[in-house]
Amino acid sequence: MELDRHGAELLFQVLTEREEKNSVAIASNESFGGWTKTFTDPRLCAAVVDRLTFNGTIIETGTDSYRLATTRARAEAEAS
Repeated sequence: MELDRHGAELLFQVLTEREEKNSVAIASNESFGGWTKTFTDPRLCAAVVDRLTFNGTIIETGTDSYRLATTRARAEAEAS
């Protein structure tokens, strides 16, 4: 989902205000390098990633999306 500049700036503001006060959990099937599809301004994208990763813990599961696998299996079953 692509965020317009105003939406991306609002999200950045929320992250900034929560910094060092509360936790934030983000789940994404996209690597940070692909976040430019959502945050179309490269500088704002870098700022959001920086804000999220500073003093943060990144957990990479290395697994495929359960929903995607289920959808593909259902589509294959319906096709046969």
